[in-house]
Amino acid sequence: MRNIFWALALFCLPIISSAQTTKRKLVFDDEFNYSGLPDSTKWGYEKGFVREAEPQYYTEKRLKNCHVDNGMLVIEGIKEQYPNPNYKPGSDRRREKDEFAPYTSASINTFGKYSWTYGRIEVRAKVPPGKGSWPAFWMLGDTHFSLGWPRCGEIDIMEYLGRDSTNVHGTVHYADSLGKHQQQGVAKMVGKPADGFHIYAVDWDDKGMSFYYDDLKYFTFSYASMKNADSSVFKKKFYVLINLALGSAHDWGGPQDDSVLPAKYLIDYVRVYQ
Repeated sequence: MRNIFWALALFCLPIISSAQTTKRKLVFDDEFNYSGLPDSTKWGYEKGFVREAEPQYYTEKRLKNCHVDNGMLVIEGIKEQYPNPNYKPGSDRRREKDEFAPYTSASINTFGKYSWTYGRIEVRAKVPPGKGSWPAFWMLGDTHFSLGWPRCGEIDIMEYLGRDSTNVHGTVHYADSLGKHQQQGVAKMVGKPADGFHIYAVDWDDKGMSFYYDDLKYFTFSYASMKNADSSVFKKKFYVLINLALGSAHDWGGPQDDSVLPAKYLIDYVRVYQ
């Protein structure tokens, strides 16, 4: 009787698994099965010196920094003297004071084209090794440009730091009732992510989020844990970003090792299921 039970159980397993997978529908994907610039119906660009003290200039529609080839999206961080169009002699503002940027890279996103509330958002990617390498796959609330950060909310599905080469980072950012930045996240030791392709994903619903490295669920975030904050920020639409930042002594990436450049961040696919 026991043998019959286990035989039936094993027979039913694929059926159960198949039924579970059909509960979600693929609502967005880019398999990068083309050549040239990223599909403009799906992706736009950040441009310039965008965040914090990051030294790279994000270029727009520049194949050298961002192109699709051999079934892969390639985002490339390069050491070069790149003219800064915002340069103003005598200015002490970071985005204006330097005539040339010392590095270039790219950051693409689905803002204004596609955004989602809830689902499984995943990427299969190979991160670049080396100190200063700082690739990410993440999301911002559609209210980013109207409410600002951190009120719009941020979901970091994957951040990788070349200086911390055995860990991946999953983090959520939001504002408390006073508008001050709050965050929750985990750095998980997973081996050597830069050695190959891995799947980075978040399962997101009306209760919280679970973060994955391949099949490993390494961080769970519950809205109930948000003290003095409005959880509704994570019950609205978010868009996807993919970028390769480079490091400096003044930001989280840490000092950039120029010997590892150019750095190539390879993305096999992006998929969203709901």
